[in-house]
Amino acid sequence: MNGLLLSTDAAAAAGSATGSGIIVVLYILIFGVFIYFMLIKPQKKEQKRVAAMYQDMEIGDTVVTTSGFYGVLIDITDDSVIVEFGSNKNCRIPMEKSAIKQIEKANAEE
Repeated sequence: MNGLLLSTDAAAAAGSATGSGIIVVLYILIFGVFIYFMLIKPQKKEQKRVAAMYQDMEIGDTVVTTSGFYGVLIDITDDSVIVEFGSNKNCRIPMEKSAIKQIEKANAEE
């Protein structure tokens, strides 16, 4: 009878270890899904939006830089742009495309 009691205790201990292992895996899975939907997916969406914004840039568009300056695009190359600031037309500054935060189309109707 004593041998039967030991085998049921061992089976119960093995069952609880398996049950807690499943719970740990389930928590890790839930945490991974949470990280994906809260961090990775919005970041990819923002990267696509910014890439589309850079593709749609045209000469004459009004831009806002990351530092808050408003200017007009004068020239566009692969990685950089030349932006004209101010109304005197003498302030033309080359900068990287990544320094542009927002674009307003020149032909947009109000």
